[in-house]
Formats: sequence, structure tokens, C-alpha cells
Amino acid sequence: MIQTVCVAGSGTMGSGIAQCAAQFGFRVILFDPFETAIHKAKQSIEKSIGQLVVKQKIKETEAADWMSRLHYTTSIQEAVCDLLIEAIIEKPEPKIDLFQQVAAMNAPETILASNTSSLSIRELQQNCPHPERVAGLHFFNPATLMKLVEVVSTENTSRHTTDALVAFCKQLKKVPVTCTDAPGFIVNRVARHYYLEAMRLVEQGIADFESIDQIMTATGFKMGPFTLMDLIGMDINLAVSQSLYDALGQPARLKPSALQEQKVSNGLLGRKTGKGFYTYDKA
Repeated sequence: MIQTVCVAGSGTMGSGIAQCAAQFGFRVILFDPFETAIHKAKQSIEKSIGQLVVKQKIKETEAADWMSRLHYTTSIQEAVCDLLIEAIIEKPEPKIDLFQQVAAMNAPETILASNTSSLSIRELQQNCPHPERVAGLHFFNPATLMKLVEVVSTENTSRHTTDALVAFCKQLKKVPVTCTDAPGFIVNRVARHYYLEAMRLVEQGIADFESIDQIMTATGFKMGPFTLMDLIGMDINLAVSQSLYDALGQPARLKPSALQEQKVSNGLLGRKTGKGFYTYDKA
């Protein structure tokens, strides 16, 4: 039974997942080795919960209850839990290393889940004790609001692990969708063309990005592709494109956009840096 959740990585996704778990009654450990990152995450979560009080969506006593369940730490030795959700850099090596460290200090039953949006879960299971307890648990940004979660398993993942993660998502009032490990899983595999084709239209001078966003939202999409890329983060979106492109044999239709590569090279990552395709108020 999952009672204590450790979220490794206190960036936008990690903080959102931690807040969400605390809101629904779980004891949460938010781990990040960097003191400044943990401090920023604590401020962000408290501000987010405080805004719910201001908007009268929750009472102050409820907000205090949520925050009391959150423990912030820079020590991996405190990552003792029933479920670890990693939300660190989108590269396999540090994720595998983290899983090995956490596995060494936890019970064999502790579930190790990755919030990766595109990396192979099979690869993350390599050299990990008890690979049957390793799976993907892909939340979407903002994690406190978005309902969908992809629960990703391989032939090595046990049914118990998958069932436990599905039950966990339901406790968070999420909609879990199970899938087998494959490049891009479901959402990023299907949505890749939404981004890539939109950027090709801009690169070819057919339309500007504002017009494309306006057209897509006018036809029923909640966000246009450029607004969505700014929200996700240009670096993260590009990393997913590159991962999917390589994993599927580099087909021309999935070639990453030079326009997006330039944005990342220039540090224009979207909302988190104040500028991407659009400009944002960082205050």
C-alpha cells in the first residue's frame, strides 16, 4: 500500500506532482540535491496553495494540512518511501543512477516510477534490482490540473506494480491510461506532428506562429502548438522530439525543427525563462 511518496527533482513537474500527492493525503518527500532548487520549489508550492485559499477554493486549515504533509530535503538518504517518482533531467544515465541509489536504501517492494515523457522504460530497468517494480508514470503539465497520466510497463514490469500505480493515480483523481513501453508512449507519439508541422509552416513562410495558434484554438484545441511548447519548455519538447526521432530510425517526418533548436540554443525556453515564441512577465 502506497502511503509515502518521494518525488526526486523539484522543477516544475516534480513540484506539481509533489503538491498533487500532498493534496490527496499522501506523505510526500520532495528531494533535490540543490538547495536553491528546493527553496524555490517550496516557495512555488506554498504560493500555489495560498492562491487556492485566496480564491476561496480551500480553507486555511486545509491548506495547512496539505503543507504539513510535505517534507523538503537535499539528502537522498531521506528518500525512503513506498513509491519514488523521478522527475529529473531527461537523460537515461542519471535516472538509472538515481534508481540504483534509491533501490539500495529501500525495501524490494518500493516502486520506482519515471516521469519521463519519451525515454525507454526498459533501459531504465537495466541493472536495477527487482526490475519488476520499475515503470513509467508520465504526468502532464501542470500536474496539479491535468487529469491524464500514462502508466507505462514493459514485459519485466509486474502486474502488481502496474495495478498499484493505476490505483495511486485514481487516488489523485487522475485518469490513468496504461500502455506498453514504446517510443513516445501514446501522447507524445501522436502529438509530435502537432508541433513539428506547425513549426514547418513557420519555417516555410506559410504562416506566422501567432496565426497558427489562433487557428488551432478557434477550431477547438485548448492551446495552439506554440503556446503549448512555451508552457512545456522548449528544451523538454525538443528533447522528446530528438528521442523519438532517434528511436524510430530518424524518419524525415519526425526530424526536429531547426527553429526550435535555435530557440534552445539561445536560451529562449518559454515561460520558465520569460521568453520562447512569446514573451512573458517573470514577476
